[in-house]
Amino acid sequence: MWGFSHVPWVGFSPWDLIMPLLLFMSGASMPFALSRFKGNPDKKALFRRLGKRIALLWIFGMMCQGNLLGLDPDHIYLYSNTLQAIAAGYLITAVLFLYTSRRTQVFAAAGLLLVYWAAMQFITVGGYGGGNYTPEGNLAEWIDRAVLGRFRDGAQVVDGEVVFEKGYYYTWILSSLNFGVTVLTGLFAGYIAKDKTNDIYKLKWYFGAGAAMVAAGWFWGLQMPVIKTIWTSSMVLVSSGYCFLLMGLFYYWIDYKGHRGNITWLKVYGMNSIVAYMLANVVNFRCIGESLLHGLQQYIGNYYSFLISLSNILVIYVILWLLYKRNIFLKV
Repeated sequence: MWGFSHVPWVGFSPWDLIMPLLLFMSGASMPFALSRFKGNPDKKALFRRLGKRIALLWIFGMMCQGNLLGLDPDHIYLYSNTLQAIAAGYLITAVLFLYTSRRTQVFAAAGLLLVYWAAMQFITVGGYGGGNYTPEGNLAEWIDRAVLGRFRDGAQVVDGEVVFEKGYYYTWILSSLNFGVTVLTGLFAGYIAKDKTNDIYKLKWYFGAGAAMVAAGWFWGLQMPVIKTIWTSSMVLVSSGYCFLLMGLFYYWIDYKGHRGNITWLKVYGMNSIVAYMLANVVNFRCIGESLLHGLQQYIGNYYSFLISLSNILVIYVILWLLYKRNIFLKV
């Protein structure tokens, strides 16, 4: 199950790559989606569109993990979800993409990584920080507690005091700097895909840059641990490197080698990815599988829960497939 579970703190598993991949791909699409606006001096319409996108992602994130649908004001949480991390990273990257050169964007990515590292390494507040990378002693943890307070995921007010949920150590405020870097690395991958160069050149960049980032990230991890929960700078390099390698692998297989058959199911998910995410997080279709397959539990034992999860995935896929067949693609 290691490959299907998040690492508790230090380290990195395949399951930990899911969230970075979502941020990375939001950046990879940017050169294709926003290039026509870059040279336009009047960007009011674009920023209205970006504002709407960020607001929707934020609301959707609160629906998934912020308890917004619970309609309980005492348990609504503001910043706690992957979609909101995408919104924060996308905003940083979009501004840099629209107003700076590629060279400046590379320096900005490096600068954000170093600012995060320097803050975590050298700032000490109330016993937090100063190079402490433990779950309860790092600076990012203190910032989230101080800024979000009772609006942090799982926090409650008990006898007039904010009580934070034990075991919840995901951080968001300071980590937003590195959310931006993850989206920026996706932007750089998108540049490579969009550039009118030969495929071998692109593959060299994907595999070369990917391997270099993975190696640099694990090396940096000797000093700043690779921790996805607080989105350390070393983790950003490791995860973005893996994203680059995967980008290279799929580019090689599909674009270079021309294996375009049997990938419709990927398009079904990818072209309505936000819908897929929201359905998986907000609507529980497991009841359908439990209604139709409950008699099998006595025969297959522990595999029954896996079968029910599979039925939930299948129902979501059918919905996405129907949307795909009717050319209905919902975007934010």
